[in-house]
Amino acid sequence: MTKKIVVLISGSGSNLQALIDAERQGELGSGTITLVVSNKKSAYGLTRAAEASIPTHIRTLKEYKDAGKTREDFDRDLAEYIEESQHPDLIVLAGWMHILSPAFVDRFRGKIINLHPALPGELDGAHAIDRAYSEFKAGERTKTGVMVHFVIPEVDKGKPILTQDIPCVEGDSLEDLENRIHVVEHEILPKAVKLVLEDNLSVA
Repeated sequence: MTKKIVVLISGSGSNLQALIDAERQGELGSGTITLVVSNKKSAYGLTRAAEASIPTHIRTLKEYKDAGKTREDFDRDLAEYIEESQHPDLIVLAGWMHILSPAFVDRFRGKIINLHPALPGELDGAHAIDRAYSEFKAGERTKTGVMVHFVIPEVDKGKPILTQDIPCVEGDSLEDLENRIHVVEHEILPKAVKLVLEDNLSVA
């Protein structure tokens, strides 16, 4: 039985591309990407989705703010749209640069996963790679990592699904570290998606 995946993006969509490639190679198990949502009209990930013949949906927070509506209104309406149009089995945040409120998260509890470029309990929130690199240069860190975790209202605090350590290498530039992190992200995100869909993992 096919299981529906909705992917939320904000930017270039390189992790979306990793999922598209994995699906083509049969590496998502029963999962198929049925919709890509972006909160940025200019996100290149929309082009990646179109090239893969995946439907897209654009919804920006600015439009809501301009109309005098709140972030919670945005989240609630987006959740309703996704539920009614897709009835998804899994929602994947792949470079989605918008913190979802309980208005969204509670509706899909146990069905939302996020990719975060840090290890559990470390560097929660934005700019995790920059912060890891700064700590490495200050002699406070020898490694960082990547995790895929279930989404709960507390940012980056949900139960980890997969993690992988990434060493900080002497002589690394920030770009070097970013590139090595992205390689790992592209590897573990499809694996985590398949794991959740096939093994019925729980958020608890």
